[in-house]
Amino acid sequence: MRTLLILPAYNEEDALPGVLHELRAVVPEFDVLVVDDGSTDGTAAVARRAGVRVAPLPFNLGVGGALQTGFRYAVGHDYDRVVQFDADGQHDAHQIGTLLAALDGGADMVVGSRFAHEARTYTTGRVRSGAMRILRLSVQFLSGQRFSDTSSGFRAFSRPLVEFFADNYPVEYLGDTVEALLLACYEGHRVVEVPVHMHPRQGGTPSNRNVKLMYHYVRTLVIMVTTASLRRRQLNKAVA
Repeated sequence: MRTLLILPAYNEEDALPGVLHELRAVVPEFDVLVVDDGSTDGTAAVARRAGVRVAPLPFNLGVGGALQTGFRYAVGHDYDRVVQFDADGQHDAHQIGTLLAALDGGADMVVGSRFAHEARTYTTGRVRSGAMRILRLSVQFLSGQRFSDTSSGFRAFSRPLVEFFADNYPVEYLGDTVEALLLACYEGHRVVEVPVHMHPRQGGTPSNRNVKLMYHYVRTLVIMVTTASLRRRQLNKAVA
């Protein structure tokens, strides 16, 4: 099974060396693609010095656009499966095997959940925690499936889903997590969660805070409801 690790990276020159070192030590058999999302620092140079593939984007598209670039690369280079992995040091390379084992078990999309452990240690702020709870309930209502971590960016994808997302991946902020999760469910793909531990961010800064973050959560909820309504109308027409 040819496996590609996709690392969307925007101004991650501080954290990226450690991340690439860990990947090389833990999963040297997998190929790595760093999608440099219009960085203004030395992100691309760091990746090239580490000897990994780099897909430089001319300007910042956001995580969704960077991931879609990676999916298209995976399709074009005939990879069997893809792992989405953060460039900021939060994800643990030792747990990539846990996600891939679930793919081998028949899943099309595997989400590494920060909150599935009985004794979970990952914490979030009050605003973010409340917004994430609303998203979890909304996804459960719209998809009929329960997920504990709808915004996790630690995921693995089967070849059929990689092909679908190469053309249809959401590119807006949070679309790369919540909307992508719903799309996979709507398209009939098997989506599962596995418990994982995550580290604190090792460098850089989070992309959104406070008011801007709430705006994106509200926008995502509107998109989710609109997409679900459109899909219901399409299904009704197909049945008729």
